[in-house]
This record gives sequence, structure tokens and C-alpha cells, in this order.
Amino acid sequence: MRVSLIVASFLLSLNAAWAQAPGRPAAGEDKKEPAEPGIPVTSALVKAKCAGCHRDDGQGNLTRISWERTTPEGWQQIIKRMVRLNGLTLTPAEARDIVKSLSETHGLAPEEAKPVSWYWEKRQLESEQLPNDTLRDACAACHPIAQPNSWRRSKAEWDLLANMHRGYFPVVEFTSFRRPFRPGGGGGGRGAAAAAPAAPTPDKEPFETALEHFTKSNPLATPEWAQWQATRRPAKLAGRWGVSAYQPGKGKFIGETVIKAAGPDEFTAETTLTSLKTGEKITRSSKGVVYTGYAWRGTATVGNGKEREVMAFSRDQMSAEGRWFWGGYNEFGYDVTLKRLGDGPVVVTTDTFSLQTGTKGTTVKLFGEGLPTGLTPADIDFGTGVTVASIAAQSPTGLTVKVDVAANAVVGRRDVLVKRTTLPGAIAIYKSVDYIKTPESAIARLGGNTHPKGYYQFEAMGYSNGLDGKPNTADDVLLGPVTAKWSVEEFASHYGDDDKEFVGSMGAEGLFTPSIEGPNEKRKFGTNNYGDIWVVATYTPSGAAKPLVSKTYFIVTVPQYMRWDQPEVAQ
Repeated sequence: MRVSLIVASFLLSLNAAWAQAPGRPAAGEDKKEPAEPGIPVTSALVKAKCAGCHRDDGQGNLTRISWERTTPEGWQQIIKRMVRLNGLTLTPAEARDIVKSLSETHGLAPEEAKPVSWYWEKRQLESEQLPNDTLRDACAACHPIAQPNSWRRSKAEWDLLANMHRGYFPVVEFTSFRRPFRPGGGGGGRGAAAAAPAAPTPDKEPFETALEHFTKSNPLATPEWAQWQATRRPAKLAGRWGVSAYQPGKGKFIGETVIKAAGPDEFTAETTLTSLKTGEKITRSSKGVVYTGYAWRGTATVGNGKEREVMAFSRDQMSAEGRWFWGGYNEFGYDVTLKRLGDGPVVVTTDTFSLQTGTKGTTVKLFGEGLPTGLTPADIDFGTGVTVASIAAQSPTGLTVKVDVAANAVVGRRDVLVKRTTLPGAIAIYKSVDYIKTPESAIARLGGNTHPKGYYQFEAMGYSNGLDGKPNTADDVLLGPVTAKWSVEEFASHYGDDDKEFVGSMGAEGLFTPSIEGPNEKRKFGTNNYGDIWVVATYTPSGAAKPLVSKTYFIVTVPQYMRWDQPEVAQ
């Protein structure tokens, strides 16, 4: 009986989703007016390729499309789905033009995109902030909550999205969308025995709670999008840009990018980077497209390799932030900041993360362009309690100063001013390194035979307890990376556990290199090289009696054999 009910539910879900799939109007759709105004589609190409399935209402709106907004990656995912499942045929050039057009008219405002920028920058977050546990079950059980948070939809479209999931992925009805079966209770769900039907419960199912949440938090019409549409302007990015970059394990880089226009919203860029730690020089040649007036998506050639670039330019087009990344799992990358050069003095970055109270004569280097000449120590300001004792060297592109920090200087992040030019939050002041932090958990992937390895770069970050003197509170001050010693310990989960001997190796700089995928005849039972271990960082601050220690629960698992949609919205 239970099997029959499940099969019947599956068929009903599949039929509902097929009837409401993208490209097939829902029953009665032609007869009723949408509850919310749509966003007209202006591109002749989009209409030519999409209107065969997405009906034009005579006012420029296409069903489904006109009631959705998302990122360039989101539109590319949709196009791939239309090609795979609904028979859409496109040339690569047509696909790029459609993504570009829909991103222009049905995109996200910068403020809407920023909270989910990590998702498209391929950052490996340790955990994601979720509105509540119900959304964890309904949505985040299968994908990051950043996926739906990358969309804005009308209420009807959010409802249709749930139906699409039921049709394409019917298992969600029993694993995520509804509460588990309960003795004496109803509902479909996970892992419990069948129970006799009971009276309906007034409680909402998880998918109903999720739909309510997204309908309110991510509506189609928002003040942010209206304001961006009113104030946005063409991307005029040609010129010279100062680059400040940080690569975990490698430290800070300083450089310059020269951007040239290559077509409407298309650009090329030549970049040089220099490591402040080793002096290593790196050159990059990039091609990029700017979507929605601010979102840079590019591909760079670096030596014989390719790297991706995802950045967001500021409203005034004077700066940009983002990530340039590469690797089998996009695990390597720079955090980058660009600042426009040539329009006056600019301070781009400093070589110093933090300064300790009570120290004297510490050398700090500032990098920029157009810096005034003939500066005196009084022209450079690190805030109360920090005195610029002398200027060791100065030029239009850099300053080297020596600073004294009072013993009673207030801890916290400080802006650095060179006359009226400011580098916000540039340096932290601290009394002591009170604790170090590494991720609570992390993951790497075996590889090297048929799949790429998934490396992991560890870093130990130093922290001050802040003004309240308590660790792990809101006023704690990040001091930057510390030079830790790295080791691994067994995470004992069963008798004879020997994972640390096989999962891989830890380098002196914190880079973990996983072993090859197995099976491995040297392991007991010839199993793979997967396992879980502790990664331990140990650091002894200057003058401290005891070392500071941080441990990470580290999983080394099998390759990712199946990859879901991989957006590549770049040149």
C-alpha cells in the first residue's frame, strides 16, 4: 500500500511539474492575468528563441521569464536546462547574447548580489548562515541557500519553482519538502515506518515555510532594483587600476591592471602582480564581460594555465572587489581589490597587518600612486596612540615609515591617512595575540589518476580579545595570519584507525596535498585513501610562556564524480 501511495504521489508530482515546466504554460494560464506586473523582455533574440514556449502577452512580457530576476550564472543555468530538457538550440554566440541581455533587464542590483557573491566567487565557506532550520531541511539539504537567494521571483514563480523540483527531482517530496512520517501522524518524509493516516495537522510543511520566506524576502519588485535601474550607467572601465591581492598561504601582492575596451561591455586587461613576501612577479592577460553594469566575469591566461575572475565594480566605477581563482575545485585564488589610478592620490594597500602596543620603530610600507611629495610625519596619520616617528623613503608610488605605538593605544582596526587620502581599516592595533583560529572543519578530495586533486590551504589567523577581554565576541580583532607549525593527528573513530598514514601530506606552509584516489592495496581491506584526521596549528607569540593551538576536523574524501551545472559566464 505504501509503495502504491509513493508511486501515485510521484506521478502526480511529475504531471504537475510537466504541466508547469518552463516552456509549458500552467493550466488556465492563458485565461488569467498575472497577479504582479512583469518585466518586459526587450531583446529580439530572446523573443525569437524563447517565445515559442514562453507566451508573449502583447505587452512585451514572456511567461515565466518576465517574472524572474537573477545573476548571469543563474540565467546561464536556465539556458543549459532549456537546451538539455526542452530542445532549445543555440549557437555559443547566441547563448552569450541571451545571458547578457537578460542580465541587463532581469538581473540583480549590486546590493542584492553582494550577500551571495561568495557563491559565484567559488569560495569554500565553512558554513552558511541560514534563516532557520526549516529552510535547512527544505532547501539547503541539496544545495546552498545562496542558490535560491540568487533569484528574485513573483509569488507565482516561487510556487512554480517548488513544482519544478517535484517533477525533475521527485525524491525531494519525501526527503526535504514534507515532514517525516510520525507514528499516528501524516506527512511524507524521511526514514520512519509507515503509519496510519491521521487528522491533518495545522503545522506548515517545510516547503510551505520556505515559499513564504522567499516570497517575502526575495520578491520580484524591490527598491534596490528600481534604484539601480534609475541610476546605473554604462561601464567605462578603461584605464589603469591599482591592485591589492591576497592569496592564502602566499600573503599580499601588489600590482597594476590596465583595462581596455573591446566592445560593448567587453574588455581586455593586462595585469602585473608582485609578491610582498618573496618578490615573485606574475603576469596575467584577461578577457572580461561586465553584466548588469557592475558584474565582471572574466578568464585570464597565466603562463600555460587559465584562471577565472569574478568581481563587482562600485557604483562610481572607482573600485572593485572579488576573487580570481583556479584549481580542480576552484580552491586556489586571490582576494582582490582594484582602485582606479590617475584621478588623484590613492593608497592601495600596506604590507603590515597589525601593530602591537608598546612597540617602537616598526617599519610600515604604504603602496599607492600620485602620493604627494615633501611629506612630513605629521602628514601621515594612523590614529590616536600611533606616532609616525620618521619617513624612511617616499615617492609618488610608495612610503616607508617608522611608527611608535603607545602602550595604552586603544585596540582595534585603524584607518591610515596620507594627508586627505584614506585607506580604511588598514591596520589592527593589539596588546597580545590572545588566540588563533583555523576552520572548525574542512574538506579535501583525493585525485591524481582520473580526477583532479582537491587541495586545501590552511592558515592560522591571530586574534585579539578586543576591549571586553573575552574571546569569540563581536569586538574581537583580526590581526592577520601567523606563522604556525602544522601537524596532523588521528581522529580516532574505530579500532585500528590509520587514516593519517594514507590521506595525504601537510606542507610546512599549511598546504595539504591529498593522496591519489584508490583503492590502495597497502590499506587494510584494500580500501581507498579517504579518511578523517585532526589538523593542528601551533603558534607561540613572542614572549609567551605557552603556545596557542587550534584544531580543524579535516575530511579527505573521494573525488567529486558528478559535477552539477558549472556556469562559465566569461570571455
